[in-house]
Amino acid sequence: MLQNDRKIIRELAKQYKELALHDSNHERKQRIRQTNGLVQVRPIVWIDEIPWHEMDIDGALKLHCEDRRFREMEDFFRKALYRWKYIQADMVLEDCFFVKKSYDITDIGLPISERIISSNAENHIVSHQYRDQLDTEEKIEQLKCPVITTHPEIDEQNLTFAAEVLDGILDVKLCGDYIYYAPWDDISRYRGVEPILIDMIERPEFLHKIIAKFTEIKLSQYTQMEEKGLLEANLTALHSTPAYVDKLPSADYDGKRARFKDVWFRGMAQMFSTVSPAMHEEFDLQYMKPLMERCGLVYYGCCEPLDDKIQILKKIPNLRKIGVSPWAKVVSSAEQIGKDYVFARKPNPAFVADEFDEEVVRKETKETITACQKYGCPYEMVLKDISTVSYKPQNLIKWNRVVQETLDEFY
Repeated sequence: MLQNDRKIIRELAKQYKELALHDSNHERKQRIRQTNGLVQVRPIVWIDEIPWHEMDIDGALKLHCEDRRFREMEDFFRKALYRWKYIQADMVLEDCFFVKKSYDITDIGLPISERIISSNAENHIVSHQYRDQLDTEEKIEQLKCPVITTHPEIDEQNLTFAAEVLDGILDVKLCGDYIYYAPWDDISRYRGVEPILIDMIERPEFLHKIIAKFTEIKLSQYTQMEEKGLLEANLTALHSTPAYVDKLPSADYDGKRARFKDVWFRGMAQMFSTVSPAMHEEFDLQYMKPLMERCGLVYYGCCEPLDDKIQILKKIPNLRKIGVSPWAKVVSSAEQIGKDYVFARKPNPAFVADEFDEEVVRKETKETITACQKYGCPYEMVLKDISTVSYKPQNLIKWNRVVQETLDEFY
């Protein structure tokens, strides 16, 4: 069984290797570095957060390995080969195989209580109704900082296993993690969204105590990760954005343990979509800034529209990218962002969710292109949060074609 699994992986890895050596990977990396270096070039088109359970074409994603370790590798290679064949966009394949560093992190002393509704057992995107578990100061006091434990022995085992399987085909590299700083996503899981928004008005001091505690928790978590060598200085991507950039890691990086100044900071406050700029700064940004200023570069924003908050975002130290969600005003965002930051555009995933309308996608794409060209914005287009394509993988294929054809009219 294991010999057959090994044979499957080595054959897939050979196909992957051939594609990873394609010149387009180098060209795309260069464009990403230029964009992240604030040079206006043809934008990178990226497709992420794909509903893989709806995407199979002719069995291309079916796994044949029996052993769990081999199946994990098979899943990686099959998805990479699938994306290259059908929805390549401007994806980059690295000429190596990455093994993630292994570590455990303890909880913070409070359970999440929720009700879940799912319409598809194969889809991890579900509806949550959270019960408020953090409604008193006594419960805040129960919270504790997590403890991280590394497992170098597991890292060694995983590296040895992958290196033996891929011997003579691909190099194997150990890689760390990135900073994903979204405390309000966490707090909402303990409380729900509505109590938080009400407390902003009725109990602001109470809410400040909560975010102060979560800031302490997050800072402890990432400080431990820095100290234990779990951060990654040479990221290829971080939460739905290509991460190649000449500025990172810092010039004095020793190639071993990445420090805060060697890495990207990824921050957001998605539930603050309807919160005023002043309250956004009061309850979120002021608490993030101490860690932001220690990191090499900052990318802020995800699903929340930020077009009316860009002026306060400009106060963020080391800010390099600003998220422009489907609900943000594109022209206003481009005018405010200008040449100073990367315009991280997120096209609307609803346009690939059911029936595909080519003209709607073309119009959306042209709006982004013309606004960014008018105001000199370096920009990228990342289609993400694709919870469904209604089992029509051709929707993503068509979306990529239309976007690339539209870009061809301008570049």
